[in-house]
Amino acid sequence: MPLLDYAGKPAKKKRSILRRLTRWIALALVAWFVLGIAAVLVLRFVHPVTSAFMIERRIAALAARQHDFSLQYRWTPWEQVSKNLPIALVAAEDQKFPFHHGFDIDAIQDALNDAEEGERLRGASTISQQVAKNLFLWNGRSFVRKGLEAYFTVLIETLWPKRRILEVYLNIAEFGDGVYGAAAASERYFRKSPAQLDARDSALLAAVLPNPRRYRVDRPSSYVQQRAAWIQRQAGQLGGADYLPR
Repeated sequence: MPLLDYAGKPAKKKRSILRRLTRWIALALVAWFVLGIAAVLVLRFVHPVTSAFMIERRIAALAARQHDFSLQYRWTPWEQVSKNLPIALVAAEDQKFPFHHGFDIDAIQDALNDAEEGERLRGASTISQQVAKNLFLWNGRSFVRKGLEAYFTVLIETLWPKRRILEVYLNIAEFGDGVYGAAAASERYFRKSPAQLDARDSALLAAVLPNPRRYRVDRPSSYVQQRAAWIQRQAGQLGGADYLPR
């Protein structure tokens, strides 16, 4: 007589269903990891036509019935962007970018120490982490999203050269509500091509990145102007464009 569980079903059949379920979950995880690697590898050579953040913003505009909303984005190759912009972004967001492997351990530790002392938990994301988040994920601070961000950051740092990471970042970063990338931002705010951006223009663009829907490039507050001046000084102290990976 076969062993029965408390519901009267054969225990052997129950174990078989559990094994099948476990196998399907394992296969789904493997497929997800393989697709993630494939996506990152393809985007090393193929320019992204959009990003997860752009899609999320479009959906939010539709949900809010913002019929006048217009998302502006146009890819511009590295060679067609002023050298002033990449160094301004690095000076503002991630000065250890040429040297770390995706994570700034010192910045993370400093942020945690500040939080333990009662200060508001601040971000310590590198440019690589921001590319991972903007390109593949969604806004939020959940542990699940942070775990996925770390996974994609490792893939990006492993499969892309540093210059490609920075090229994608300056093309998908949001510089204003619905304004994504160097091309859209330079044309919208300065009426010039991204190749014509000077040091001041670039510093202003970098200065709004902490919150591009609050801070304005075209009508900079005193905070944005002071931050832009600081970014210019930092970019000069780092050595300008020569500081960046080639």
